[in-house]
Amino acid sequence: MLIKKVGPVSLGKILGIMYAFFGFLIGLFFSFFMLMGTVLGSVIGDSPEPLVGLIFGFGSIIAFPIFYGIMGFLGGLVVGGIYNVVSGWVGGIEVELEEKPAI
Repeated sequence: MLIKKVGPVSLGKILGIMYAFFGFLIGLFFSFFMLMGTVLGSVIGDSPEPLVGLIFGFGSIIAFPIFYGIMGFLGGLVVGGIYNVVSGWVGGIEVELEEKPAI
């Protein structure tokens, strides 16, 4: 079998959701480190504004998935379109499929 064309919008939706999930995971890590920095800064007395760290920490859980999702969608559109052009020149991707036996 040969994949000759992909739907750029379909690929964009899939990549947008996948990247949003990765953005959420990265946002969790960022949030954790911002909160740890805020807590340690408060204990040491070196943090002038602990509220700023809390806002950035919790905001990253919302902002990162949105940003990554949008970038994944746009990237999927571009890559899908480029794939369709290139596959017209050199052919598609060969895929070997096997039928699953019925249980």
